[in-house]
Amino acid sequence: MLRRDGPRHVWAALRDGPSGLAAPGVSCDAMSPRAKHQAPAAPRTAIGIDVGGTGVKAAVVDLETGALASPRLRVKTPQPATPESVVEVVGGIVDQLVADGHVTPGMPAGAGLPGVVKAGRLLTAANIDKSWIDAPAEAMLTARLGRPVRLVNDADAAGLAEATFGAAKGVPGTVLLLTIGTGIGSALFIDGHLLDSTEFGHVTYRGRDAETLVSGAARERRRIGWKKWGREFSEYMALLERWFWPDLIILGGGVSKEYAKYSRFLTSRAPIVTAQYLNTSGIVGAGLAAAGVGIAAAVIAREDAPGPGTGASRRAGGDGAAATRAAAQAAEVAASLVIEDQPTH
Repeated sequence: MLRRDGPRHVWAALRDGPSGLAAPGVSCDAMSPRAKHQAPAAPRTAIGIDVGGTGVKAAVVDLETGALASPRLRVKTPQPATPESVVEVVGGIVDQLVADGHVTPGMPAGAGLPGVVKAGRLLTAANIDKSWIDAPAEAMLTARLGRPVRLVNDADAAGLAEATFGAAKGVPGTVLLLTIGTGIGSALFIDGHLLDSTEFGHVTYRGRDAETLVSGAARERRRIGWKKWGREFSEYMALLERWFWPDLIILGGGVSKEYAKYSRFLTSRAPIVTAQYLNTSGIVGAGLAAAGVGIAAAVIAREDAPGPGTGASRRAGGDGAAATRAAAQAAEVAASLVIEDQPTH
């Protein structure tokens, strides 16, 4: 055993790496190149988790192809959907994937949740319990799963999948993805760069949050047919087109699977297509976010970068309570953006 109070040259060699001490029979003179150490190989798979207002889904994702490398497991979202109850449901799903041999030790995980995500926390909460707001969601999931977890907005996750492998891959200009299910999520790409946590489902349409009128759940609650819903959803898209002028609109989420039933009732300036991964986009994109693969790398780098005017990461905890509150207030202002369907005077 080497003791801390041992010869200084030994400890210096251990501290300074392999160039300090040579293995027997190996020369380390000044002209000899240092041994090169390969960087750890990037993971080829990751766990993708998609938390929605109706269901919690997860699977292992092949990061090279975007295909699911395990069965997709789904459990109903617990009610109330508090952080503690949802984290336990997610843990149960991942435990099953581990038990079935699909998950390896250290495999990273990404989790998409419906709300504005900053520094590993939700600053808004849509279709899940409000107690998620400012809860240490990423840390809670990391502790329960026993592996690194990356938190991301659920629609942004779907957008990352489509921009990396699917309908938005290589598309220049402005691409708008809308996920339609319990609520309405959104992802906005400009020349392949994601503007994260846009949450356009909460813009004002006919005096209310748009998703309360034209989400998939709202259509069922209002008991309206696809024709009426399609025409109202077209009005909603027209509001967004007036502001953002997308070159392509992608429809994802659960309602995208029913596209044949309402496509003829949709009108827009931009072409409309369905997400290539339909309702699994969120799982695929969460896996990409977990590993920081492709377009997700820039999003992760931005999230991990020091905050303006500070040397600390945006993800730092501890004394950041005031900054978190300020960010939450800013997020509330952004979420309250009003896009009126009629001009006001």
